[in-house]
Amino acid sequence: MSGPEEQPELLTGLLRATVQESQAKARATRARKVAEAELAEVDPVARVLVDVGLAHLDRPFDYAVPASMAEAARPGVRVKVRFAGQDVDGYLVERVATSDHTGRLAPLRRVVSDERVLSPAVADLVAAVAERYAGTRSDVLRLAVPPRHATTEKQPSAAEPPVPPAWPDEAAGWTTYEHAAAYLSRLAGGGAPRAVWSVAPGEDWPRRLAEAAAATRRSGRGTLICVPDGKDVDRVDRALTDLLGGDHHVTLTADAGPARRYRDFLAVSRGTRRIVVGTRAASFAPVHDLGLVVVWDDGDDLHAEPRAPYPHTRETLLLRAEREGAAALVGGFARSVEAEYLLRTGWAHELAAPRPVVRERVRTVVAGASDHDLRRDPLARAARLPHQALEAIRAAVADGPVLVQNPRLGYVAALACERCRTPARCDVCRGPLALTGPTTPPACRWCGTEVPGWSCGECGHRGLRAPVIGDARTAEELGRALPSVRVLTSSRDRVLATVDARPGVVVATPGAEPVAEGGYAAVVLLDAWLLLGRTDLRTEEEALRRWCDAVGLVRPGGRALVVGDPAHPAVQALVRWDPGGFAARETAERQEAHLPPASRLATITGEPGAVDDALTLLTLPDVGEVLGPVPTSLEEQAEPEVRAVVRVPRAHGAALGRALGELQRVRSARKLDPVRIQVDPYSL
Repeated sequence: MSGPEEQPELLTGLLRATVQESQAKARATRARKVAEAELAEVDPVARVLVDVGLAHLDRPFDYAVPASMAEAARPGVRVKVRFAGQDVDGYLVERVATSDHTGRLAPLRRVVSDERVLSPAVADLVAAVAERYAGTRSDVLRLAVPPRHATTEKQPSAAEPPVPPAWPDEAAGWTTYEHAAAYLSRLAGGGAPRAVWSVAPGEDWPRRLAEAAAATRRSGRGTLICVPDGKDVDRVDRALTDLLGGDHHVTLTADAGPARRYRDFLAVSRGTRRIVVGTRAASFAPVHDLGLVVVWDDGDDLHAEPRAPYPHTRETLLLRAEREGAAALVGGFARSVEAEYLLRTGWAHELAAPRPVVRERVRTVVAGASDHDLRRDPLARAARLPHQALEAIRAAVADGPVLVQNPRLGYVAALACERCRTPARCDVCRGPLALTGPTTPPACRWCGTEVPGWSCGECGHRGLRAPVIGDARTAEELGRALPSVRVLTSSRDRVLATVDARPGVVVATPGAEPVAEGGYAAVVLLDAWLLLGRTDLRTEEEALRRWCDAVGLVRPGGRALVVGDPAHPAVQALVRWDPGGFAARETAERQEAHLPPASRLATITGEPGAVDDALTLLTLPDVGEVLGPVPTSLEEQAEPEVRAVVRVPRAHGAALGRALGELQRVRSARKLDPVRIQVDPYSL
């Protein structure tokens, strides 16, 4: 028997159980009354996409529509339904007269809001993206529809402004590019042209995109512009405001905050705003009468969604253009192999500036490329900051700001033994040692352990050298060499959006280059070998893209200098400003090797047993092949991980997507160990 001190606890437990039982009975009674209530007279069956991430449950489920909800339960609204014994969220996608289900249908619990946030076009796109990337619609819907903000939802959206009139010289900037006038004319006339835009250096590309959006808007249609990051969103936002005013567009970004983001989303969903600018999630924005989709710098890895099912902005927008009959524009200073493949297959046409225009815009040279340069500076090809680069900076800084791109972040990003060149490693975790400042001791970049008394494990020497210099150290060195010139840094910790036109040197890491007022007088690219040293399928393509993005910020008539191997194909493409030719050669090589974009490829990653099970269950087309599995890392791991690569010819890409989707459903139903499936991963 329990003691006196335990009796109050027992009584409390019994009372709690009784209350919970009463509440459960009350909920069951309410549900039964709703189920027995009169149903809607017209289309009494609602098909609901339930927010459940299990692949084998990725389909609409039928529910009964009570008469009390007949008006509010419209396609596109959020609802609550009873699923697997609990209330879950969902989206009502369709109302029909009958159901294939032979038993009694459970009723809708309630309509969360009568706001129609999921349009039929976006619902169709969500299904297509889920199939394309072997994912679930619930995962894609989390990307497509922002969380509800009830207070914002109750507020009306501003009225839609009238269509703006045409400006006489609005398309004057596009005359630089061949066939661009015909492209804009078709946009204004309601057509759906598709183009890959090769942007010339020094171009005010946000203004050009604003002009294309204005032409599309005058045809009574909307525009969706996706850019890599918030800096680019701000630039396009300003360009649209200058051209059309601030009443015709909204910006959709993840860092806007829940209230503002939902407010702008509702303005688009309600049709009061027809132009949208945003990052990758904006590719699902419910723009009414969509007439043009734009993706800027599609090779940037920020366009690749890091969450399942890992869709890419470019592919989402191109799917959307096909399904909604919209025009498409893929633009950038560089050209991805996927954009080149669009030209090669005839899906799109090229908009490019003539060669004389490109030569007038910028002159790019390589340090130590000529015999004359080597006679003046014999170490021009080996030095990190050769005399030629320093002279170019000193000469150009008198005319305005100079950009120096440094591909390493920090002060001294890596250290090695001064005598035998063995990389310096931490004794605790074997991580690389680095210096964070001129007076700090060496410290591990992984665990942070300081090693003031380091000695080489190979030769015992205590001296250190810096094979790789970071942006902070580079700025310090330039400040000493140019004592009367201001030196700014822009990197991950402190990214500058813009700089003024005053003379100065800006040291920036790739992707963090600020926009200079009027453009840079010169651009210097350091350590070209470092970007080319990665082991990845896109190494050379990515290096050229980052260089082109930096050189593209130069003012017309400016100069660029790259410190690297003058014989490398990527460096040669930069010097000639021929990213299209480089992409064409890269595409041809990938076709020979049966690599994307000529083929459709997927990776299956997980524990060895889970990957083996997945390959056993996978039913590939006859032309499909499996490579691997192989370990994902050469280092020993407590829980080893392997990766298998599955590929098929591009014509069988849809069949591969269906096969991988069926694999996901089977594994989900059987509750097998998880694996990560990525279709056409950005990096391989």
